[in-house]
Amino acid sequence: MEDNLAASQRSATHATKTGYSAEVSQEIADVCADAGISLVATLPDDWIASTIATFEQDDRFNHVPVNREESALGLCSGAFLSGTGSAALMGASGLMTLVYAITKINYTYEIPIFIMITQRGTFDDGAKFHVSNGLYLEDVINSIDMPYTIVESRDQIPMIGEAYHHSRKISRATVAVLPKKLLQGKI
Repeated sequence: MEDNLAASQRSATHATKTGYSAEVSQEIADVCADAGISLVATLPDDWIASTIATFEQDDRFNHVPVNREESALGLCSGAFLSGTGSAALMGASGLMTLVYAITKINYTYEIPIFIMITQRGTFDDGAKFHVSNGLYLEDVINSIDMPYTIVESRDQIPMIGEAYHHSRKISRATVAVLPKKLLQGKI
């Protein structure tokens, strides 16, 4: 059976071959480390396969692949309570499944959580089954007054660290949205 490191390396190679930028993934990881993040819980999404592999292979991070969005939320919330900086990384649809958990746990008990998501459902997505993400994502985020930032270019990647620190300042969830072209290194 393939170990995590070998699987991670295979995933990173595949992501690079399909057009996703290892350099952008490394920049995201560097900003996260500089911000004080040391635990990253991830759910698979082909757009962020390279970024997930980067976190997995980087000794600055404890990477925890999870199979449910609520598990990422629970890990990151617990990490905060232990004084550990953390981030959850997932697709846009994953965030939309977390509305109840965020409002019940994180908002009620003022536990900050930082979430990075893909911006699925945009014109350049190509996956018809993600159209609903493009239609409803911002409305869902706004409906629970969750601050978010769309990282629209590589020079804006430092905004990821700012969004993380903002979550700590306001004791709430914040989101950094990662567009496809950013993850491909095209913007």
